[in-house]
Amino acid sequence: MVTGASTANLALILVDARNGVIEQTKRHTFIASLLQIPHVFVCINKMDLVDYSQEAYDKVVKEYTDFAAKLNVKDVRFIPISALLGDNVVNRGDNMNWYEGGTLLHNLETVHISSDHNLRDCRFPVQTVIRPHSDEYHDFRGYAGRVAGGVFKKGDSVVALPSGLESKISGIHTLTGELEEAFPPQSVTITLEDDIDISRGDVLVRSENRPEGQQDLDVMLCWLNTNPPRPRAKYIIKHTTAEARAMISEIQYKMDINSLHRLEEDKEIKMNDIARVKIRSTKPLFTDDYNVNRVTGSIILVDESTNETVAAGMVR
Repeated sequence: MVTGASTANLALILVDARNGVIEQTKRHTFIASLLQIPHVFVCINKMDLVDYSQEAYDKVVKEYTDFAAKLNVKDVRFIPISALLGDNVVNRGDNMNWYEGGTLLHNLETVHISSDHNLRDCRFPVQTVIRPHSDEYHDFRGYAGRVAGGVFKKGDSVVALPSGLESKISGIHTLTGELEEAFPPQSVTITLEDDIDISRGDVLVRSENRPEGQQDLDVMLCWLNTNPPRPRAKYIIKHTTAEARAMISEIQYKMDINSLHRLEEDKEIKMNDIARVKIRSTKPLFTDDYNVNRVTGSIILVDESTNETVAAGMVR
């Protein structure tokens, strides 16, 4: 769920109306909160097995609301449904006239997600440098990538990190032609007025709004591998298009997902554990807080020997 939900705008959490909020419900809600998924739809299913009772629906709503109050879940909606008979999935049906909200499909089609992206802090990680080496585009030098934050416009002053060299945007190119501006999550090629040294892993930002390069990262880490982390082991850390070597320098605590308590004594990380750790990288990474930008605030760790992705992390 961690890898699949890391780019999602919305999570559907299915709750059995007979059983209410169980351990799995709490676990999935906690991960949705951890990954800052902006919208959560709680589908209270099997309403046909509780005689479409509003009391059973209200009970689940209260249980879930009490648990979610401890988390950072922004937009929660409750939808009573019967997946077997189709009530409130596509059409309303006649069995739950006491429910005044929309169907699941209506909610999915009308939920507002365009403001979920960070449009304030301009971040453009460079994926590749485009040099056609053809007579038609002899001097063309473009920087291709996906806009991770903010709005880039022609004529804007930008800084390339980590070099700190400044220039202005001369053009924003796509397959279908030039744009006047680019915003998340568009994939574009940016050209600059000056021929400066930029390569994969660099990031274009506004001169007045620069992320701070850090080698010591405070991270909430989800461990994905069957083997636990090895003491002082070297991993490859990947952040946007940048890559470096890194090690876990300190394990601060593990999370008990059911009670939301911090386990400061138990620091043995196993598969599916979530822990707060310190990571030291071999070069500065230009990160943002994950709460501010989900793209520039996320990292993954890769085992050098097996090339397996062993962990995913959110920068604090």
